[in-house]
Order: sequence, then C-alpha cells, then structure tokens
Amino acid sequence: MSIYHLQAVFRPQSVAVIGGSPRPRSAGRAVVRNLREGGFAGQIGWINPRHPHIDGIATVRRLRDLGWVPELVVITAPAPIVPQLVAEAAELGVAAAIILTAGLGQGPGSLAQRLHSSARAHGLRILGPHCLGVIAPHARLNASIAAHTPQAGDLALISESSAIAAALVEWGVSRSVGFSAVVSLGDSLDVDFADLLDYFAADYRTRAILLYVENISDARKFMSAARAAARAKPVVLVKSGRSRGGTAARSDDTHVQSLASSDAIYTAAFNRAGLLRVGALDELFTAAETLGRLGGTFPGRRLAIVSNGSGVGRLAADRLAMLKGQLAALSPATQQALAQLLPDGAPHANPVDLVVDADGERYARAIEALLADPGNDALLVINVPTAFTSSVEAARAMTRTVAARSRSERDKPVFAVWLGTDEQATTILHSARIPTYASEADAVAGFQHLVRYRQAQAALMETPPSLPEDFQVDRQAAQQLIQQSLARGQRWLDPQATHALLAAYGIAMAPLQLARDVAGVLELAQPLLEAGHTVTLKIHSADIPNKSDVHGVRLDLATLAAVRTGAEAILDSARRLRPEAIIAGVLVQPTVVRAKARELIAGIADDPVFGPVVVVGRGGTAVEVIDDIAIGLPPLDLRLAHELIGRTRVSRILKGYRDVPAADERALALLLVKLAQLAADIPEVRTLDINPLLVDADGVLALDARVAITPTHRLHKGRGHPRFAIFPYPTEWERTIELSNGGSAFVRPVRPEDDGLFRAFFARVTDDDLRMRFFQSVKHFSHEFIARLTQLDYARSIALVALDPRSGEMLGAVRLHADAEYATGEYGILVRSDLKGYGLGWRLMKIMIEYAGWLGLSQVQGQVLRENSTMLDMCRRLGFSVRVDPEDSTLMQVSLPVDGRGLEH
Repeated sequence: MSIYHLQAVFRPQSVAVIGGSPRPRSAGRAVVRNLREGGFAGQIGWINPRHPHIDGIATVRRLRDLGWVPELVVITAPAPIVPQLVAEAAELGVAAAIILTAGLGQGPGSLAQRLHSSARAHGLRILGPHCLGVIAPHARLNASIAAHTPQAGDLALISESSAIAAALVEWGVSRSVGFSAVVSLGDSLDVDFADLLDYFAADYRTRAILLYVENISDARKFMSAARAAARAKPVVLVKSGRSRGGTAARSDDTHVQSLASSDAIYTAAFNRAGLLRVGALDELFTAAETLGRLGGTFPGRRLAIVSNGSGVGRLAADRLAMLKGQLAALSPATQQALAQLLPDGAPHANPVDLVVDADGERYARAIEALLADPGNDALLVINVPTAFTSSVEAARAMTRTVAARSRSERDKPVFAVWLGTDEQATTILHSARIPTYASEADAVAGFQHLVRYRQAQAALMETPPSLPEDFQVDRQAAQQLIQQSLARGQRWLDPQATHALLAAYGIAMAPLQLARDVAGVLELAQPLLEAGHTVTLKIHSADIPNKSDVHGVRLDLATLAAVRTGAEAILDSARRLRPEAIIAGVLVQPTVVRAKARELIAGIADDPVFGPVVVVGRGGTAVEVIDDIAIGLPPLDLRLAHELIGRTRVSRILKGYRDVPAADERALALLLVKLAQLAADIPEVRTLDINPLLVDADGVLALDARVAITPTHRLHKGRGHPRFAIFPYPTEWERTIELSNGGSAFVRPVRPEDDGLFRAFFARVTDDDLRMRFFQSVKHFSHEFIARLTQLDYARSIALVALDPRSGEMLGAVRLHADAEYATGEYGILVRSDLKGYGLGWRLMKIMIEYAGWLGLSQVQGQVLRENSTMLDMCRRLGFSVRVDPEDSTLMQVSLPVDGRGLEH
C-alpha cells in the first residue's frame, strides 16, 4: 500500500488517543501530554471507558462517542481488545492508527493478524504494534511516548527500535539538531521501511533520511524504495546484527554459500541501493550532525585542516589517513598568503598550524585563504583553548568569514572542532549551522561520511561499458538440463551436467570424465598421458562437498602406476573417513598448468531475504580462513562487476607485478556478469561454486565447480524474477514492430549503457519537440540528466527505446513510471523529429499501455502541453480522457483505464 494515508500519520487534522489512566507511567496519558505540550493545533479526543476525566480532561467511553471521526488514532489499550478497537476505527473511516501496545503476537490466528485483516479491508494504515509513536515537529505533532519533542528540522528518522528512536530524539534535543519526523516501526505489521522511504523521499521538508535497521522482510520492496529515495536525497543507516553472522552453514554447503554471511549480503544490498551505512550509533549521530547542518553540499575527497596547535592538526590528518581520506595540497598562492599571516619560521603546509596565540583575525584570514584555494574540497577548523586567546572570538571570526564567502566558495563544506567546554563558542557555531564536533576524530568521520555518500551517488549515475557483442548464452539448453536433473530427483548436478551448464553460459572449464572404479580411471588416464599431459584425480560424491576433507584430490600424476596408486588412495580415504557417503567414482582431468595464474573463487549463493547473490574472492582450500570475498546483488553489468572485484584484497595481485603479467580483469568481470545472468535465467540454481577459478593474462578457467539445485519457491510477489531483490532487465519486452512506411524497428527496454544512444537521439530532435516533451527549452543534457533516463529500477519504471535494426540508431522512446501503490503510471514519449508520420509514436504508446496492464496498474496518465495537438489527438484516439489541468491551464491531463492485458504480442 506504500504511502497511502501516510499523510494522516504525519500531518493529521485530528487525533484520538485510546487508552490511558491516571497512573504516572500510563502510555496513553504520556501521549496526550505530548500532544498538548507540543502545540498540536487540531482536535484531540481521548477514549477511556473507566476514567471519565484524566488530568482534568474529559474522556469518552468509545470512539464513536466523540461525535467526529479522527484522522489518526493512537492505541495504548491492553492487547486483547486492540483488534476490536482497530475494527471499530476502520468501520468509522479513520485513516491511520499508531499502536503502541505490545504482545499482539505474529502469524495466523494471532491478535496482530486479526487487526491487520480488519484494517486492510477498510484501507486503515497501521504503524506498529509495539512502537514509540510518531513525532512530526513541523506539524507540531508528538503522538509518542518520547520524553521530549525535538525542534523542527530536515532529518527524517526511521527506527525499527523504539529505544533507538528515543535516544536519537534526546540526542537531537541536546545538540539542537532538528527533525522533519521521528518514527519507530515496532513490529511493522503494515507500514514498513519501504513505505516510509517512499513518503520521505517526496517530502519537501526532509533533506536526509536516517535509518536504524534490524531486519528487512520484503527485500524487493525495500530495494525499490531505497534506490528511489537515494536518488532524491541522502539516506544514512546503521544496522545491528553483525556479530550473529549469516544463516548457519550446512555441512554440505558450497564455499560461496558458507562465505556469504547475512550481514555481508545486507551491506551489498545497501551499497547497491546507494545508501550510506555507518558502523554504530555514534557514527549515525556524527552523520546526522553533518547532514543536519550542511545544506545539501557534498564534497570531493581533499580536506584542508587548520588549527592553533600542531599536535591536534596532525592527529586529524592521521585519522584522515586511517579512514583512507586525502589530505589536500596547498596551492602556491595559499602558501604565500599564509607566509604573510603566520609567525616567521612557521610551516605553510597542510595541516596549517596557526600557533597557540592565534586570535580571531588570524583565524579569519587563514580560513579566507583556504576557502579560496581550489586545491581543497572541504575545510576543518580546530580550536584549542589557551591562556593567550579567546575561543569565543575565534568562533565569531570563523562564522563571519564563512558567512561572507563568495558564491563560488559556498559549496565548500566547513567543519569545526572547538575543544573545551565553552558553551558560548559552541552556540555561536551552531547558530551559523556549522557542523561542530567533540573531537577531531568525529569531525574527520563526518567529512568521510559525505565523501562516501558522494561516491555512492556517483556510482548510481555512472554509465557502464557495453557488453561485448558475442555475449550469448544458450538459455534454453541450460533450463532443459536443470529440469531434467530435478525430474531425476537430483539435488546436486553431476560433473558432466555442471560442465554443460557452464558451457551454456560461455564459462570455460577444464575437461573432465567420470570413472566408476580404478580400472575406469586407468582407461581414461592413458590417452591423456600419451598426449603428454599429467593427470589430476578427484573423488566424486554428492555427500562429500569439500574433497580436501577426505584427501580426495591428487595432482600432476605422470605415470599409470602413479594414477593407479592415487585412485586407490582417494577411494580408500573417502570410504574410511566418510563411510556413510555414496561414492559415485573418480573424476579424471588433464592437469592444468598455468604457473602465473591467481586462484580465485566465484559463484552464486542464496539468501533467504535477498535471494541469489554473486560472490567473488580469494580461492583455494583455505578460502573460509582467508575470508576475502565481495558480494553483489544481481543483475550485474560490467561496471558493477569491476566494482565488485575491486572490493576484494585479492584484486591487488590481479595487477601486474615483478615478472607476473596483469590478469585479464575484464574476463573475470564478464564471468561475474554471466553468473548473474545464469541466476536470472534459472531460479532453480540455489548455489554455484567455482573453486578454484584460475585467472591470468589469458583469461579465466574453472578447475572445479559444484551446483546445487532445488525447485523454485518465490520470495517476491508480482511480476519479474521470483527471487531477485532487484527487478532484472525485462527481456520479455523485446520485440520487432512494423512501421507504416514499410520499415521496422526493434523495441527493447532501456539499459544503463544507453547514454550514447540518448545523446545522439537528442541531437536529432528539434528544440520545439524537446520543449513539448520536457515543458521547457533544453539546451544542454548533463550526464546526470541522461543517467536518470537510463538508470532505471525496472520494478517501478520502464523505458522502451525503438532502434533502427540496421544502424542501431535510436528512433524514439516511451517511458512509464508507476506510483508507490502500483495503481497509476505516468507516461512520457518522444519520437525523433524526422520520423513523424510513420506510426512509431502510436505503436510505442500501445506497447506502453500493454506494459501497464502487465504490471497490474489500473490507470495510465500524463500531462500534455495544451498546444501539443498531435499528442492530444493520439491520446483521444487511444481512448484517453482529456481535461484541462486544474492547477495549470497551459497543460492538459490525460488518463486511460488499463485492463491488465499483459503480454499480447
């Protein structure tokens, strides 16, 4: 239901509290007190069947006795009667309910399930149960049991924990940091993280969103909302649960499955969504301090530091180095300005030491010079109280200088550390909205938070390289192979099937054959030896996932006698150490000698929340001990795959060193893309492990692989891949259409790498046609603008491009963006100016309407300039209703009911 009726939670016109008593610790009494003391201007009702008056305020026995219907109810009554109260509120037409009561249970037959059913039937939104409540300072609403009301600001806090929400409220009050809203989710029976991310992403009062996360229940819904929110504003989070690790590894799990911990997968998901994850609550506080006082300014990496003591400046520089930040180099002009300012003999380097007797004037001139220096991206100013100077004077000088900076310098963030206990100085800095920290370490961490956020945003907007033209897979053969294996009751693919599966996706694997006994081993080994190869033997048993556990591998056997001895030893060892295992035989392979190859691991693991993930890292027998892996959520493109490789320590030795040539990282990245595609095509693959994977200058080669398969069970409702947390590229919407001039066009969904296509396309669209589409004259298409057209979350948006099948040129495009409730979609369309009259726009609109039905939308709508008679005429012929926009007479609103026809081509 997403943001439906959430306005009633955060900006209600009326509130009723159900429950409470004269007891000092009564939750209902605390909520009413907070509502009144917070200055809520709407009607407040209080329902209590036992106490006609509490604190001098009259109550009524039942909700319907109020004589008016509140928009929002806050329920603090005992658990057994909460479902009845919710049902009554829903029948009366209440829009939303906040349930503070705990102990409602979970699952079928529980009190929670009963109240949720009655609420959903009437569209009543539920926040909680077992939550702190909601504080919306701009609406003067404190419908919570928090001890204080924070001041109004532009940070939205969403916490799964009531205690964390309450702690952040107290922190905000003590530091004068304001919030647009504070909300605790409690048990998230209805309203969840995704709903609130959708709401606050569109809330103009909110500039940044802070999250405290324990668990995500609906991964696809969360990822879709998080990615949309992160494109609009910063989202910073802290998640608990690092120490618990992932789901307990089973004894027969593959290496990649045991390595893919739950926390690592959460981190990968947050990275993919463009969220900034911090390690602990104090870091969240630091991030909140930074985001709360910097008006949307996000710097580069280079930090300049100035202080009135060399020691604390050097400590700040050391902390910056520890966090992998970059100390700015001072320009010659800045050094010259500092030379005229500082005492003789004082160094003119970063960090800048103003010396212990620095007064306000010296601070002001140094800050002025550093702000003007283009060689730095941000400035940290530190003050140490001394007997020679005034911290207050220095603070005033700093705020005056920062306020007077030029327009070109205003995007450069300035941070402050005023050591000591001078509250007057701190108040001066806070009043100027300068982020102020208790220590140099906190200040540097705050700067790095902004840097990491900027990097996350840049990653969201980057254009990946194109996939090679020969990227082809035999999807049908692979799917048939898996279905046949499942029909035989197999949980693990046999070696030959594994080899065939990888081959279908163009993943090279060392050839192998299976021998049932020693005699069969000798028979298979002899031609390999005669051809000049040595032989590798491996035990084969579905019950022995890790061959090295039973000494089940012999390498580089050069004679038949050595092969015989090796085969006998492998079989004897396996039977002795794992007597219960069913031994299928021995795998025989030519020994692969690639002396300068690096051993990696790559594969697919499966997570109960986020579904399939792609894993890459250091391989070999000690892979769990080394624990050097990176995890990415599919689908992947080459840019994401390269980024994934770069997050491993082993990536350093993929570069060339000494006499070892650089490995082919592109081949490795392409293999990861292929694994992601395999996971997309075949949901039955639960886990796939390639270990070792040899990577060198000649490419990649899998020496061993294991694949576990299971019948598919859905993690996500609705369209698209049943298990992907991120909606994959919708291949099923590729098609060829015929045009009225006898030509044709190939239509496909937009891909992230289509940046160049769009730029060339816009160059062939007239200024007037661009104005008709974007409602204004467009002279320059920035990288960010194009990225927003090509970087799509297919769960919410679709853009279809029509291409010339001969030249590959873009002919036109149509897009559809669904609202958060998946009820209505807004469309836009543009056809190249020299191609009008060929029916391309008509056909693209028909496909768009068909897609809306497939997605389950009930209506498509759009805005069209009143003067755009061609588009309005086409809309009328397609069945759209057309009316004047009530808020802008230059625009027409067009809308069309959708019948859910789906794929009809």
